[in-house]
Amino acid sequence: MPVESPEGDAPADGTSLLASLWRYALAAVISLLAWSLILVGAAERPWDAAMVWFLVGDPLLGLTSFVVIRWRHRRPAVVGVVLTLFSFVSLSSAGPASWILGSIASHRRWRLLALIVPLSLLAGLVQERIGISEESLPLWASVAFGALVTGIIVATGYAMGSQRQLVDSYRARAVTAEREQIARVAQARAAERTRIAREMHDVLAHRISLVAMNASTLSYRTDLSEEDRATAARSIEDNAHRALSDLRAVLGVLRDPAQPVDAAPERPQPGIDDVADLVAEEVSGGMRVRLTNEVEDGLPAATGRTAYRIVQEALTNVRKHAPGTAVTVDLAGTPGDGLVIAVRNAAPVGPVRRPGLPASGLGLLGLAERAALAGGRITHGVDAAGGYAVRAWIPWAS
Repeated sequence: MPVESPEGDAPADGTSLLASLWRYALAAVISLLAWSLILVGAAERPWDAAMVWFLVGDPLLGLTSFVVIRWRHRRPAVVGVVLTLFSFVSLSSAGPASWILGSIASHRRWRLLALIVPLSLLAGLVQERIGISEESLPLWASVAFGALVTGIIVATGYAMGSQRQLVDSYRARAVTAEREQIARVAQARAAERTRIAREMHDVLAHRISLVAMNASTLSYRTDLSEEDRATAARSIEDNAHRALSDLRAVLGVLRDPAQPVDAAPERPQPGIDDVADLVAEEVSGGMRVRLTNEVEDGLPAATGRTAYRIVQEALTNVRKHAPGTAVTVDLAGTPGDGLVIAVRNAAPVGPVRRPGLPASGLGLLGLAERAALAGGRITHGVDAAGGYAVRAWIPWAS
């Protein structure tokens, strides 16, 4: 008994064509087996009108049923009733009649099934009583056999419909999972781009500000000695090279996966121990910075990296907006109290000549985002003495 999916006979691909062909083939086998019963009994009966019908009219009506079955999806009720009525007088219509019965069951059209099932049982009784063969089963046996065959067809159609629904649900889940995976990948890419942009801002703004400051010194100071000019030029060259090196380190997260495994390892990210080197670099560049580090040993690397970036960005802002002022960097932390970072610059004395560095507007925003991602908080603003202070608190294990 063939049961089809709801797509119909118009195949969209090779799989649909194969599914349609095997259903037609199975229906044809059922019809041929049923009609062969006529040939068995034909040898024992004289040639009369009944014989003409069973040998000529029955096959023609069977061929018609194979044409009608094509409209089973558009008009299931009409096709079901018509093919069941055909089966009253045509054994060769048994294949399409079984097909439409299983199709109705697979699509769970219960009201239509309640009409077609009794008609199918009655059609079987009629065929058994008016058939070519003079031998017939008892009425109860005919009813029982018809009910058994009909029940098998209905149960098979229902099972195949359930299987189809299960496959459709799996397919829908797979599509949904694929869409969610695509969304997660897009979200991860956006987050990674944001992280890379933040790292590039923190690193390059620090280096380029040093380059700009030294270049500004060479441009505006006419009283520098040759040694001072050479020192400033070397500082520009050194920070330019470091900017390129830091840029490579930040963009290392975009390394091609096909890169050889024996490629040179990327430089580790800076931590709390590198703050002293950062301050020393600023001092060598002309800033007045004092560092106080009272952080206990054992600070997690992620927390130390966040602290380094906060100090780095705060010093970069001082160099941009308050050059020449004294700066204090205070670090203190314990596992129980967390890590406290305080960077303060004194109020400028007199007019301040600022180098022409572009303001990205992302520095303080990046600091706040870093602190929030680490589970901490940050405050910044002008204090009572007219200076500017940045204060952050980060959990010990951020």
